[in-house]
Amino acid sequence: MNFVFLLTGLAFVFSVSWIFSNGRDQVRYKKMAVLFGLQLVISYLCLHTSGGISALTKVSHFFSWLMDQAAGGVDFVFGGLMIKPNSGVFFFTVLMPIVFISALVGILNYLKILPFIIKWTGYALNKVARMGELESYFAISTAILGQPEVFLTVKEQIPKLNEKRLYTICASAMSAVSAAMLASYMKMVPGKFVVVAVFLNILSALIISCIINPYDVSKEDEQLVLHSEPKKEPFFQVLGTYILDGFKLAVTVGAMLIGFVALVTFLNNSFIALFNVSFTTLIGYVFAPIAWLMGVPAQDIVQAGSLMATKLITNEFVAMGELQGMATGLTAKTNAIVSAYLVSFANFGTVGIITGSLKAISEKQGAYVAKFSMKLLLGATLASVLTGTIVGLYF
Repeated sequence: MNFVFLLTGLAFVFSVSWIFSNGRDQVRYKKMAVLFGLQLVISYLCLHTSGGISALTKVSHFFSWLMDQAAGGVDFVFGGLMIKPNSGVFFFTVLMPIVFISALVGILNYLKILPFIIKWTGYALNKVARMGELESYFAISTAILGQPEVFLTVKEQIPKLNEKRLYTICASAMSAVSAAMLASYMKMVPGKFVVVAVFLNILSALIISCIINPYDVSKEDEQLVLHSEPKKEPFFQVLGTYILDGFKLAVTVGAMLIGFVALVTFLNNSFIALFNVSFTTLIGYVFAPIAWLMGVPAQDIVQAGSLMATKLITNEFVAMGELQGMATGLTAKTNAIVSAYLVSFANFGTVGIITGSLKAISEKQGAYVAKFSMKLLLGATLASVLTGTIVGLYF
């Protein structure tokens, strides 16, 4: 039965992508098959073998350990605040550790460990799938650096990109999540789903782009390589920059959560008063058929649909918070599918971040991205559906 729902999920994703494709007669089926094959191999090794499950468990424990280390700095600054026993403050326990993780990313970047990983992993991906050097590099780097920072690594190339290549890198930016966010996500959903989703989303974004935005990279376009060496800065200057960036990110996410959660609360109470049904339940019915096609058991499709829609309208943190409250009432399969689906930046707010980031680099390219922003959000959401569908195969 799992295989049947894999087919229904794939049929939905590919059908919708084909309907909104820029070139239906140019869909890159061979590249899609290679990328999908990689997804099956990765998901099988991670979720269906003892070695993979053990490795994911160790990775999850490692990030939990990092969160414990981050707590040292948080407690030093905020430890004097009165907090109820056996309770925690989301901003302190989930968001503030981003500052520490961001500092680690800065150190690894300064030591050229991350650039080395990004360069050669992107090189290997390009050799296997032939998506293009720039596309492969960006797909890997965005899963480590996140946006808007990742756009700065290709700021010299962005003004020279044609419209189709620009769409692909933006789709990757929306479908991936940054390394600085992983530990925070693992405080809210099982770590194994976070890690698997990170890998699968890299490939899912490229697969959807092969349908919605098909093209072949010409020899001229491939000359836009990424081997320019950034200016060397003092270590503590780099570290300080990453720490401040991490703090700004944590505060930004916190502000967005205050606004979005309050908005959802307002809508829920208003809809209950007017129609005797909450807003999240209503949108859950809209997304329920999609959840069912992904393999979510029938008894959970409304709740799953509500979480999927909440993530799209608000952000992944809001949806993960709601999932925490209802996880015990959902099946293991539903928890797996929804958890994997939520690990991405595919939401309306991210569209604005990406558009603004590109406008800061190139006004022309930013204006173009604004024109296809809804198709960009559609593609990133379909990539999340694809990732969730594949994870559901193993539960």
